[in-house]
Amino acid sequence: MTRIIQSLAEISAPYDALLCDLWGCLHNGVTPFPAAVAALRAFREGGGKVVLLTNAPRPAKYVIAQLDRMGVPKDAYDLVVSSGDAAQDAMFAGAVGQKVWHLGPDKDEGFFTEVPPEWQGQVSVSRVPFEEAEGIVCTGPFDEINEVPEDYRPRFLLAKTRGLKMLCANPDVVVDLGDRRIYCAGALAALYEDMGGEALYFGKPHPPVYDLARRKLAAIGVGEDARLLAIGDGINTDVAGAEGEGIDVLFVTGGLAAEQFGPEIDAPEPDLLRTWLAARQHDPQYAIGRLR
Repeated sequence: MTRIIQSLAEISAPYDALLCDLWGCLHNGVTPFPAAVAALRAFREGGGKVVLLTNAPRPAKYVIAQLDRMGVPKDAYDLVVSSGDAAQDAMFAGAVGQKVWHLGPDKDEGFFTEVPPEWQGQVSVSRVPFEEAEGIVCTGPFDEINEVPEDYRPRFLLAKTRGLKMLCANPDVVVDLGDRRIYCAGALAALYEDMGGEALYFGKPHPPVYDLARRKLAAIGVGEDARLLAIGDGINTDVAGAEGEGIDVLFVTGGLAAEQFGPEIDAPEPDLLRTWLAARQHDPQYAIGRLR
């Protein structure tokens, strides 16, 4: 049974490293949550390592730049590992061909221009118009504020007819940008699959991003036998992914599903939480209203 806690410090002592989600846990897309920052800092001060494990469809370098602009202090984390990192590796390995159509906003330019050292000089992936593409790389809608997945149905029908695979660089379906909910690449990939197309995923809950996080942790001295705790507000991404990897989970109820657990975000109602989790067949070890 999921245990509701009041602070990370109550249960963090046995763990060597945290895999902490960003949107809904550490920030709301606009500003960081001070209590969450303090909790991560305290964990690191006690000797633990913090990996910010995000489904952002951009390489870690660009995620860090965004965190800097937002005011997230660098002493709150050790590493950033993104869905963009794992998906980018697959793209350069030729998962959807060498000529790709990019479906996504301009802010994801770095997915193509920031070539990882291991791929430099080895492969040429070029962005081309839809009509010339061998595959699709989806990092989100072109206009994430105003567009919805259904806007892409006609183009997806053509893509499916041509047998184009879609590389989904962000399996998240929605995120909250301040007080506004917006669609992510995962929503577009889900529609494409519903229409009979094929989508490939590399972020949470899928194994590649966890494999990458473990390799990055090993590089800073956190071995294979380390105890990990995943923190996240996405039941189908953060929770499902960690459970699939055998990693303990702290479910943040005050994020995407906040309205399901009663009127007090910081005090999820146990019966509502239990029923909601049972209906989705998930059983995280811990739950908390907001990370603190």
